[in-house]
Amino acid sequence: MMDLPLLRARLRSMADSGWQGLGLPPFGGLRSEAGEPGLLALLDGLPCGGALIDSQGRLRRTNLALRGLIGPSLPLREGLPVAALVEPGMREVVWQWLGGEGAAPLEVALAVPEGQVPVLALFRLAPLPEGLRALLVEDLSERTRRREEAEAGERLRAVGQLAGGIAHDINNLLSIILGAMDQAGAVAPEAMAELQPARDAASRGAALVRRLLAFARRQQLEPRVIDLDEAVAGTAAMLRSLLGPSTALELRPGALGRRVRVDPVQLDQVLLNLATNARDAIAGAGAGAGAGEGRLTIATDTAVALREEPGVPDALPPGRWAVLEVTDTGPGIPAEMLPRIFEPFFTTRAAQGGTGLGLATVHGIVRQLGGALQIESRPGMTRFRIHLPRHEGEAEEAASAPPSAPGKGVGRHVLLVDDEAPLQRLAAVALERAGHRVTQAEDGDSALELIEAGLEPGAMVSDIAMPGLDGVALARAARRHRPGLPVVLMSGYAEAALGLSMERDGIVFLPKPYRPAELVEVVSALP
Repeated sequence: MMDLPLLRARLRSMADSGWQGLGLPPFGGLRSEAGEPGLLALLDGLPCGGALIDSQGRLRRTNLALRGLIGPSLPLREGLPVAALVEPGMREVVWQWLGGEGAAPLEVALAVPEGQVPVLALFRLAPLPEGLRALLVEDLSERTRRREEAEAGERLRAVGQLAGGIAHDINNLLSIILGAMDQAGAVAPEAMAELQPARDAASRGAALVRRLLAFARRQQLEPRVIDLDEAVAGTAAMLRSLLGPSTALELRPGALGRRVRVDPVQLDQVLLNLATNARDAIAGAGAGAGAGEGRLTIATDTAVALREEPGVPDALPPGRWAVLEVTDTGPGIPAEMLPRIFEPFFTTRAAQGGTGLGLATVHGIVRQLGGALQIESRPGMTRFRIHLPRHEGEAEEAASAPPSAPGKGVGRHVLLVDDEAPLQRLAAVALERAGHRVTQAEDGDSALELIEAGLEPGAMVSDIAMPGLDGVALARAARRHRPGLPVVLMSGYAEAALGLSMERDGIVFLPKPYRPAELVEVVSALP
């Protein structure tokens, strides 16, 4: 924006050259004479919001930038008090500031419709002839957004490091638990009923780790091109079961066959999380007639953004978008909480067992898919708008694993590499019971030494995150000695796995935690 001292100098220059020559229209004590537009041209040319105000703190003229900043909800008519531009709680402060000549800039929250987040702005005053003053209004929302994004980025990196550091180890432990229970069930089938709660708990633990990785945008996606309307329609039965009889589900398809390239599983996760939030909000709306009853509406649409459009928590970049809109009739979210609800571990339902990861997970998935998420809320309504990049390609069917021939892969010599000894033993036992011969190595360096010494395995199964040589580097080194060696890489989380094209390199990825039977199936299906 224009420097304030420079603006004042321009204004004084105009005053010295004769106020009547500025071409102001005839209101108040001003006279209009033919000549250069002068002050009005300067006001209209300001990149920030600007207004002429009288000695009583009332608007006399406003520029286009200020009218755009305030929005259509508050018409800026002549005579409107400047204090009406700000939130009610700040109006007395503005009156005092105007009475004190406004020597220092004042940070304010502009008035916005109920349910929207207040816009921060900076007020400045510049004196003019004949008792008028120039009010300069600088929009601070962009600066605030950038600062908040930087802070959120730091939190995201911290949580991402935390997730990356613990996910691999936790999933190793969960794999051991699942594997040990499977083996115990094989020895004593009558104990399977007693073991089932522990297996369920391990599965829930794995799901929690996946949510952490989704929030941190570090999970491995399997995107394909899908029809958005068809994808949403396919979740209807699941969502109705989740919502129960007290919450009605309404689908409003309107994307007109538009396609998006997303991971369908992650898209389902987004809808499940939002539906769960809506169900809990509606159920906790309070006592009274109709309490706990509501409606969840899922609509699709298309949108074109010609310029960046502000929003919470994301600004919408220019582009062509397919829109997924999820609206509930819950009690709404207070405006002061809106910027925080996507923070990890922030929850308003801690007493009811809320983890604070549901919306953080949704935001992480949407951003990883290249989209933008925006929310608006007021009493009785909360709406999430998810913008996903439109894709012009044809929809793709889900890839199916080719059927394996009977006995294919049986009797294979497998080099098994894992630095987690209990998990390695369980995997080795499962493979040997399936008819494979197993050579074990405790890390990548030991495995490579065996291959360099002449070991010729028929397949290699390796963890990715290990001390020294990791699984990705081991796979590449092993294939230099044995081109075409079938490789299975396993991990609960590894940074390297996210940047590796498994399909291109002919590598099978097995996520942890896995059950021994899953490992056997993957190895038996190798070419």
